[in-house]
Amino acid sequence: MAKVLIVDDAKFMRILVKDALGSAGHEIVGEAENGNQAVDLFKKLKPDLITMDITMREKDGIEAAGEILAMDPTARIIMVTALGQENLLTKAIKMGVKDFVVKPFPPGRLQKAAEKALL
Repeated sequence: MAKVLIVDDAKFMRILVKDALGSAGHEIVGEAENGNQAVDLFKKLKPDLITMDITMREKDGIEAAGEILAMDPTARIIMVTALGQENLLTKAIKMGVKDFVVKPFPPGRLQKAAEKALL
């Protein structure tokens, strides 16, 4: 069971991620709606896994993931994003992001990505 931080500006998306990972036995330790909150909560909560949206106000997911990985190169981050973000996903993977899941996703896809990232 992993401690998970969910980062997405859409509340309904955070609920979908929480349901998918919670039903797989993971503990949701925090939620953030932008990259600034994500970085702050990462420092406080030290989660085992972060699900990160790319497009958010204030600080996007790529920038937040970069800051988190600079603090902790072993951080496990999965980008959860809409179609059409392929160029940003390539950048994220090169930075050290473990995987990505395209919205809308079946819960099993996110669960598999989480299992893989946590290995």
